Amino acid sequence: MASNNHSTVTEFILQSFPENPQVQILIFSLFLGLLVVAFTSNSIIIIVISLNPSLHTPMYFFLINLALLDVLSTLTVVPKLLHNLITKNTISYGGCLAQIYFLTLCMGVELLLFTVMAFDRYAAICQPLHYTTIMNKTVCCLMASTVWAISGVNITIQIIMTVRLSFCGPNVIDHYFCEIPLLLPLSCSSTNVNNVMVVVADMFFAIFNFLLILISYGFIISSILKIRTKEGKKKAFSTCSSHLIVVTLYYSTIIYIYILPGLGQSLKKGKIASVIYAIVTPALNPLIYSLRNKDVKIALNKVCPYLRK
Repeated sequence: MASNNHSTVTEFILQSFPENPQVQILIFSLFLGLLVVAFTSNSIIIIVISLNPSLHTPMYFFLINLALLDVLSTLTVVPKLLHNLITKNTISYGGCLAQIYFLTLCMGVELLLFTVMAFDRYAAICQPLHYTTIMNKTVCCLMASTVWAISGVNITIQIIMTVRLSFCGPNVIDHYFCEIPLLLPLSCSSTNVNNVMVVVADMFFAIFNFLLILISYGFIISSILKIRTKEGKKKAFSTCSSHLIVVTLYYSTIIYIYILPGLGQSLKKGKIASVIYAIVTPALNPLIYSLRNKDVKIALNKVCPYLRK
């Protein structure tokens, strides 16, 4: 058995999209296009930053981490989704746990990384004279390692606790990929501890980090308003505008999907919204950072001359 005698369920049925062939072809084409865009654009961002010494700064170091996360999260969800659209909508017990592990890992790292990137912008704008000392190479590597480690420990503990549960049926997940909040109701054993762990994780990764980001941008906006020249204000804001757009897009869907259900909102209503953070956002992030960042556009033109107009 896939669950090592902890379950009688060996696979789960994913239910999300209409069975109309024409609709499925349209959805398949859309998600395949998003997969290609997300993988290609994030790979280009990684290559461009790596090959340009002028971009070897803390902000772009964290951007490489973000691009890696977007590639990993997209590959975790979309290939299986595409496979299910042309075959039966099932996923093995082990495959479901693997999908939960890597997707939750990416989400946790991304949420923590947004906070680190907000702190980086705070240090650059509010503490410009001490920026190189505050955000030196050692500190950046330590921050990135800590972010990955915290999220890794969290999902490892949650997976261990999930494996201990028994699944005797039903085995239908009303979604297009596996997530812990959707899997727990299918268990025929007590999930009280698991539910508490999910709430604690949501509070830490989403609410607490969102508050830290708000505090950081509170100081940033305050510092920008103190700049006397209009050009100075514009330049200062442009250095964090891309990050602010990405954070807003990502957190708006996360809050809708994971926080509102705890306040009475149905989790099923978040299926469409989940497409944004799981598939659309990874494809948009590189475009947002490249189109709104002069340094990235210059580096792109150096690496890919055919992009010049």
